[in-house]
Amino acid sequence: MLLPRLDRLVVLALGALLLPPGLRAADPQAPLCFGTLEDNGRLPPSVVPVRSAADAAQAPIEISSDDASLGVNGDAVLSGNVQVRQGDRQVRADRVQYEAREGKLAVDGNVEYRDPLLIVHGHSGRYSTTGGAQFEGAQFELPSRPARGTARSMSVDAQGNATLEAVTFTTCPLTDPAWRLRADRIDLDTAKRNGSGRGTSVEFKGVPIFYSPWISFPLGTARKSGFLFPGAGYSTRSGAQLSVPYYWNIAPNYDLTFEPVVFARRGADLAGDFRWLTRSSRGKLDLSYLPDDSLFREDRSFAHLVNRSALPAGWRFSVDAANVSDTQYFEDFGQGPEGTSVAFVGRMAELTYRDAHWRVRGAFQDYQTIDTDLAEADRPYSMLPQVYASGDFGVGRSLQLRYGFDAEVVNFDRNVGVTGWRYDAAPHVGLDWQGAGYFARAGFSWRATAYSLADTAGGADDSPHRSLPTATLDAGLIFEGPLGSRGQRRLTLEPRTLYVYTPYRNQDSLPVFDTAIPDLNLVQLFRANRYVGGDRVGDANQASFGVTSRILDEGSGRQLLAATIGQTVYFDSPRVALPGESISNRDSSDLIAQVALTALRDWTADLGVQWNPEASERERMQVQLQYRPAATSVMNLGYRYQRDRIDQAEASFAWPVADRWSLFGRYVYSLHDDETLDQFAGFEYRSCCWRFRAVGRRFVSSRTGERDTGIYLQLELSGLASVGSSAVAFLEDAIRGYSPTGPSL
Repeated sequence: MLLPRLDRLVVLALGALLLPPGLRAADPQAPLCFGTLEDNGRLPPSVVPVRSAADAAQAPIEISSDDASLGVNGDAVLSGNVQVRQGDRQVRADRVQYEAREGKLAVDGNVEYRDPLLIVHGHSGRYSTTGGAQFEGAQFELPSRPARGTARSMSVDAQGNATLEAVTFTTCPLTDPAWRLRADRIDLDTAKRNGSGRGTSVEFKGVPIFYSPWISFPLGTARKSGFLFPGAGYSTRSGAQLSVPYYWNIAPNYDLTFEPVVFARRGADLAGDFRWLTRSSRGKLDLSYLPDDSLFREDRSFAHLVNRSALPAGWRFSVDAANVSDTQYFEDFGQGPEGTSVAFVGRMAELTYRDAHWRVRGAFQDYQTIDTDLAEADRPYSMLPQVYASGDFGVGRSLQLRYGFDAEVVNFDRNVGVTGWRYDAAPHVGLDWQGAGYFARAGFSWRATAYSLADTAGGADDSPHRSLPTATLDAGLIFEGPLGSRGQRRLTLEPRTLYVYTPYRNQDSLPVFDTAIPDLNLVQLFRANRYVGGDRVGDANQASFGVTSRILDEGSGRQLLAATIGQTVYFDSPRVALPGESISNRDSSDLIAQVALTALRDWTADLGVQWNPEASERERMQVQLQYRPAATSVMNLGYRYQRDRIDQAEASFAWPVADRWSLFGRYVYSLHDDETLDQFAGFEYRSCCWRFRAVGRRFVSSRTGERDTGIYLQLELSGLASVGSSAVAFLEDAIRGYSPTGPSL
C-alpha cells in the first residue's frame, strides 16, 4: 500500500523542484554531473523503462528481512535489512512496523526508496491509508538528469497533495555544489495542477542571486504566471541597467511579459510584449515607454505591432507597423551598428489572396523617417493605397501556351514634391517548351502606365502616360557527365541566354515614386527590365549570357562546387535614365562571377565579383571563408567591397580553448574610412552544472559615427534557469555559423 503513494510523490517532487516560476526551462543539451548519493563520481546505472502507476500497483509485493515478529491481531515488526519490492520500486529500512488496525506503516533507520526516476534517503518515514506518507530528513536524487536535493520532511496526504519543508535542490555534484535552490516550504495541489513556494532563493557560490517570498508554479510543462530572473547590462549611453520581468499567462493562447528596465542615467523604462494565437491569427505587440528620460529630457517610447490573420475563402490580412517617439531612439537603445542603422520605420497593412492562377493584394504603407540627415526629397513615398492584381493561365496538355496580366493602382503621397496616382497594366503571353536537358521560353508583353498628378511644376503635364511592348526569348541547356576515377561525382555545364527587346520611349516627363536601379547580380542579369518599380521601363536590345558549372556527389546529390559567370551584350546603347543617372555607351555590362565551394568537410568558401572590363577594375566584391568543424567551433573571414562606398574586412570566431573554456570575438574594419566599425571579445566557462558568458562590445553608429560600448553577461544554471541578458542570441547573430547547442563537455 505504501508504494503507490510513493510513486505519486515522485511526480510531485519532479514538478516542484524542476519548474519554479519565472525560471526558464532547462537546456536539454546541458552537460550532466555524475555521482549519486551513494555512488559519488561514477556514472549512474542505466534507467529501466518506467511502468505506469496502475501497472506498478498490480505487481506482486515481495518482503524480506533478517528477523520478523507477527502478532495475533495482524501487527508485524520486521528488522534487519528489511526490503520491500513491488515491480521496479523498492523500499529498504533497518526496521519496519505495521499496525493492522490503524493501517499504519512506520519505517526507521537508513530508509531508502528507489525507482527508475528517483532515489530517496531518510532517517524515518510513516504511512497510513487515511493520512498519507511522510519522510523525515530526506535526501533525494534524480539520477537520469542527474540532480539532487534535500528536504527536512516530505509528506503526501491521501488526496495526493504534498508538502516539502526546508528544501534544497541542485544539479551540481556532491563535491562541488556551485549553486543551490532553497525554499522554506513547497506545497503541491495535484487536483488543481498547481504549486506554491515560500521563502525561495537561489545561491551561486554561496552568494544569493535571486529571492522571492512567495512563488506559484504549474505541476507540469504548462506555462505559469510569475517573475522571471532579473537581467543586467551596461552601455556608455545609458549606464548600468537592471530588468525585472514578470510573465503573465493570461490564457492558453494569450500571454504578456512585462519587463520594466531601470537605466542608471535615464530612468525606468516600462516595456513589455503581448502575444496571441487563435485558429485564424497570430501576432505580437511590443511596447516600451520611458517617461521623462533624464538625458533626453522628454518621454521616450517605441511600439511595434505584427499580426497575421487567415480570412475565409483564401484571403489573408497582415499588419506590421511600428512607431518611435523620436529620431534618436535607436541611437540610444540600439546594441550595435545594425540597430543604429535604422533609417525608416514602416507601417503596413495588407489584404492578400492567392491561388493557382490569381494573386491580389491591397495595402496601405507609410514610413516614419528616423534618419533626419536624409533630404526630404529623398525620403520614400507613402502608398495610400496600393492595389495589385495578377493572373497566370495555361493552355494545352503541358501548358505550353501561357497568358496573363499584371496590374497595379497606387496613390503616392509625401509632404514634398510631386504626388498622385499611378495606373499600370501589363498583359503578357508566352510559349514554354522544356524537357530533359533543355528549356526555351518566348514571351511578349505590353505595358501601359498613366498618372494623375498633383503639385507638379508650372507648365508640367499632370497626366503623363507611357506604353510600350517587350519581347523576350529565354533558353538554356544542361549537359552532365560522370567525373572521377569511379564516377563518384557528376559534372554539369549549364549555359543560358536571355534576349530582350524593348523599344525606346521618352520617359523624362514621368515622376519617380518608387523606382531605382538594383545592384547588378546574377538575378538582375536575367531580368527584362533593368529598373525596379513602375516609373521607368528601360529600353533594351540586348542579350544576357551566362554559364554555370557544378560538381555534385553522385550518391547524395550534394553540391560540392558551383561556378557561374555572366554578362550582358548591348546591341543598342540604352537611352532611358533616372534623374541624375549617367548612361554609358558601352557595348557590354560588367562581368558577374560567383563561386561556391562546399566540397571540403569543414570548409566553405564563397566568392562574388562584379568586374568592369572597360576600366579593368572591380565594382563590387564579396569573399566569405568559413572553417566549422563543430557547431560551437567556427572561424570566419570576410571581405566586402563596393567602389567609392564600402571597403571592409571582417574576422570572427567562437572556439573552445580548454576543457571548459571558449573564446568569442569579432572585428570589423573599414579600409575605406581607416577605422574600426565593430569589435567585441568574450569568453565562456562551462561547468557540468553552470555556465557563464561575458562579452564586451564597442561599435560605431552607422548614422552618426558616435561610439558606444556595451557589456553582456549571462549565467546559466543547468536544470534551472539563466540570469542576465541573452548573450547567446547576440553571439548567434554576430558570428556566422555559431550555435551553442553543440555537444557539451
